Formats: sequence, C-alpha cells, structure tokens
Amino acid sequence: MPAITGEVYRNRINNRQVELWHNGEKVKNILEHHAFRGIIKSQASLYDLQHQKDQKDIMTYPSPVTGSLVGTSYLQPTTKEELIKRRKTTQHWAKMSGGMLGRSPDYMNTVLMTFAASAKLLNGKENCFPQHLINFYKKAREEDLSFTHTFISPQVNRSQLYFEDSEEPIAAKVVAENEEGIVIKGARLLATQGGITDEIIVFSPGGISDKAYAFAFSIPSDTKGLKFISRDSFVGGESTYNYPLSSRFEESDSLVVFDHVVVPWERVFFYNNLEISNSFKNTSAFAPYTLHQIVSRQIIKTEFMIGLAEAIVNTINISEYPNIQENMAEMITVLETMEALLLKAETNAKMDEFELMRPELSPLQVATSTFPKVYARLSEIVQLLGSSGLVSIPTEADFESEIRGDLDQYLQSATLEAKDRVQLFRLAWDATMSAFGSRQTQYERFFLGSPNRLLSELYKQYDLKKHTDFIGNFLK
Repeated sequence: MPAITGEVYRNRINNRQVELWHNGEKVKNILEHHAFRGIIKSQASLYDLQHQKDQKDIMTYPSPVTGSLVGTSYLQPTTKEELIKRRKTTQHWAKMSGGMLGRSPDYMNTVLMTFAASAKLLNGKENCFPQHLINFYKKAREEDLSFTHTFISPQVNRSQLYFEDSEEPIAAKVVAENEEGIVIKGARLLATQGGITDEIIVFSPGGISDKAYAFAFSIPSDTKGLKFISRDSFVGGESTYNYPLSSRFEESDSLVVFDHVVVPWERVFFYNNLEISNSFKNTSAFAPYTLHQIVSRQIIKTEFMIGLAEAIVNTINISEYPNIQENMAEMITVLETMEALLLKAETNAKMDEFELMRPELSPLQVATSTFPKVYARLSEIVQLLGSSGLVSIPTEADFESEIRGDLDQYLQSATLEAKDRVQLFRLAWDATMSAFGSRQTQYERFFLGSPNRLLSELYKQYDLKKHTDFIGNFLK
C-alpha cells in the first residue's frame, strides 16, 4: 500500500482493539470520544495532504521496492536536495497545526528511518537482529504505519544511586523469553498519542545497567496485554471558536502498561545487550535527523507565535510603543536565529558512514537547546501583548445570545469587530494560557529530556580545540 489517506488512517485506528483508558473508563468508540476525536481528525488531514496535487511532489517519493508513492518522512536522504525535501515535508505538515503537533507522523517515521539506516551497528552483536530492523522499516514505509513511542521509565526515584528492587517490575523489563519472543512486564512513560497509532516503538535510550531493561522493539498498539492509560484531556470543548487549538490538536499522553506482553522475535531489534542499549542512539544517525525534524517544526511554531503576536498588535493598535517594538524584535530574533541554525546544518551536510547526507549536528543541538527557553518567552510576550484582553474572552454562545449588542459595542477593537477580536484573543489564550497552552510550554521544555543534559551533550561533543589552538597561537 502506498502513502495512505486520512480515511485509511481513521479506519485502521477504528478497527484496532486497543485497550485505551481515559478518566477511569475503557474507551469504546475512539473516533467519537471527546478526548481523541479532534486529534484523530487532524492527524487524518495530515495524511490527506500527501495526496494534494500541489504537495504530492514534496510529501511523497517513489518506493525503491514498488515504485508507488510513499511518504517522504521515511526517505533516507543521500543528497542535500533530499534533505531539504524532508524539511519541506515536516514544515508543510507543521503549518496545519501551527507546529503544535509535536508527534505528527514525520517525527517517529524519522526516528525509524535513522535506526534502520544505522542497522549495521548491530551486525555480529549478541542478541541483536539488524535485519529485523531493516525489514520493519520497509514494512512501515510501504504501509505508511503510524507510531507512538516510549523511551522513559516511571519516575519512582530519580536519584543517581537508585536501583529498582521491587518484587513486581515497575519499569518495563524482560521477564522471560520463549519460542514466540521476549516477554515484557512493567510500565513506560510518556507515550504521546498513545492508543491512536498503528504501532508503539519501545526503545532503551541508554544509561542502562541491567540487561533486563536493554531492548528495542515495535509492536501493534492492540497487542494482547498492552494497555494505554491516558492523562486527563486538555480539550476544553468541541467549538473551534472557543478552543481553536485544543479542540483539534490535543495529542494526549499515556502511561503504557505491559502485562506479560509477548514481543515476537521478528519484531525484536535487540535485547539483553548493555553495550548496544547504551550506545546505539548516540552512535546511530538518530540525533542529526531527529533534531533536523524537530527544528524544522519549531521554526513553524515560532512563525505561528510571531503571527499571533503581530495580529494582536495590529488589532489593538499598539505598534507605536517602544516596548512593543522591542518585544516583537525579540520574537523576530528567535525566528531568524532558528532559521539560520537550520540553514547552516543543511549547508554543511556531508555523507556519513551510513551513506546518508547528514546535516551538521552542532547547530541543531544549539537550536534544540535554545528553543525550550525561548518558547516560554514567546508565550510570555503574547500574554503581555494581550494583557487583560486574554481574560475578557466571552464564548461563541455569548455572541449568539441576546447580549450580542453589548459585546459588539464594548469588545470591538481598532481594526476588528467584537466577535473577530475575541476569536483572535481566544486563540492567543488557548496557545499560551489554557491547559493546552501550558502543556505546550512544558512539552517544549522537556521534548528531548533534561535541558541540562542537552547542554552537557553539546559541550562534550563540540569541537573546541580549534578555539583553544587560536588562543595558544595568539599568546606565542
């Protein structure tokens, strides 16, 4: 099957018997459930974009196996042009949500692409199955599978010296193996879009000292014994006027419970190997391509926030004030910096050991280390510009009632009628102040894990010798 449509995606999700729990109840009709209806519809529209005439050349490419058009987010780039094509795909999809969908399909498709391209790192290693990984990547590409994932263990005790010693596993681990495969018991965090995808990829990202926790695999979301427990929904309501973002782009996040889940051998990529578990992510093509996708999306999100801020400025006519100009210039600086870093990464791309055109890593690390801090500031600037207007936001029902005349008179702005002005300010509120907006800030803060760790990795990996050599030569 080539690149799928939104209808195919919706039918797949509807037909899967996923055990998904929300607010203490097992979800029965996921397509109509208030917590998941909006995001499934939005996700479906992303797949439909692949088939639009003006987007198809960017969003798809011919399968190397069948010649049918498959999704560009699966493309293993061998030229700079293909690398740029991947970026354009991510940004086309990101524009649909203003960059608010952190786990749009291209994210995990990119991750799987990098793992498969790096499969030779598993060659000849104990309990490693490189061909399983390659075969599964091809299956995912040809069937246009959708993915959630989990890399994180439950936060029982985050001290450096903590070792789990409970009789019943807390963090997911291998508890047995048999003819069918390995058996997993325990839990993992934090599966964004958990329960509304075809598959879940489970991966040990490093820092493992017990072989039982050292594994990587992918299984269908409706595998027996697999359970998704969704957090409380941040969907404020169905009205796109009242809740323009949360009604459409609330992804949800889930605790994933493995109750003696059997992972078939053909789906196991590696297990019971500490060396690979602790090194594969960093030695593979994972970082440069995943960060390339992330920065591409974050740029669109920055553009969205700038557009939102300037719309507020124009609506209430405050552009003449120096502090407003300073705030807008600060936002522009963020955007231009992010774009420059991405352009540098693409311009300096080189062929790597996996025969991929790899973007330069350092500028992408700088961008992803910077964005968690600056995004909170972008959100704050929108709040400051909106001021009390982000509190005075009546609902769509108010404008359809007999008090409409009062609202039209007292909530109009310099350039917009009252209902249009309130709609804009509700968008700003949903982006920055609602439960959905607050989650966006926290999500960007910890998208790739601890911000301190990201900065530490940048420092350790950055080539500083040429700079110290400069000082040494200067002092001669």
